[in-house]
Amino acid sequence: MFRVGIGEDVHELVDSLPLVIGGVKIPYKKGLKGHSDADVLVHAVMDAILGALCEGDIGQHFPDTDPMYKGISSLKLLAIVDKIMKNKGYRIHNLDTIIIAQEPKFFPYFSKMKKNLINVLNTDLHSVNIKATTTEGLGFTGRKEGIMARAAVLLSKK
Repeated sequence: MFRVGIGEDVHELVDSLPLVIGGVKIPYKKGLKGHSDADVLVHAVMDAILGALCEGDIGQHFPDTDPMYKGISSLKLLAIVDKIMKNKGYRIHNLDTIIIAQEPKFFPYFSKMKKNLINVLNTDLHSVNIKATTTEGLGFTGRKEGIMARAAVLLSKK
């Protein structure tokens, strides 16, 4: 049995915060504003998995009104989502993601990001894909006001 899920997340770029994407701290002049570490890539992955499982979304599981999640690493939250997935008897069959931002360039960090996702989700190298694109200067990402990420996941029954 297979299940498909999609996820999307957006956070605003602001001064004086670190930029964390895929669990990797990326040198950049701005970071993403959010209750947790605002890791848009990991948030999109979590929403895709939760959606495939018909388990709501990350806002239901990790509300931004709960001080317990203030500044938390999104990889820790992903580990909780992974446990939900495994308890329901599913595993990652295929995960495809995309980061949408005008800058910085993310390609040099793909390997570390992929390794982080693979380690937390306990899946193999060939099950996870990460890519990035710009919007050619259009929209809020093109104006460098924020970063967006999308994820699509195919889960299979163990």
